[in-house]
Amino acid sequence: MLQGGLKELILATNSTVESQATAHFIAEIANKHQIPTTRIAHGIPMGGELEFIDSGTLAHAFKDRRAL
Repeated sequence: MLQGGLKELILATNSTVESQATAHFIAEIANKHQIPTTRIAHGIPMGGELEFIDSGTLAHAFKDRRAL
């Protein structure tokens, strides 16, 4: 357990450039204080139709894929 009982910082931001930069900035500060930082996955929603998914979302979905 870390300072004050904090075990992990989980970031949940939009997929915009500004949000990505904000998440990166916060993660850098947390890492300086030895606070593990993760970010929720971005990708295709359950029931989403592939034909309506933009290329950026699809790229995130491929990058963060997990083995079954």
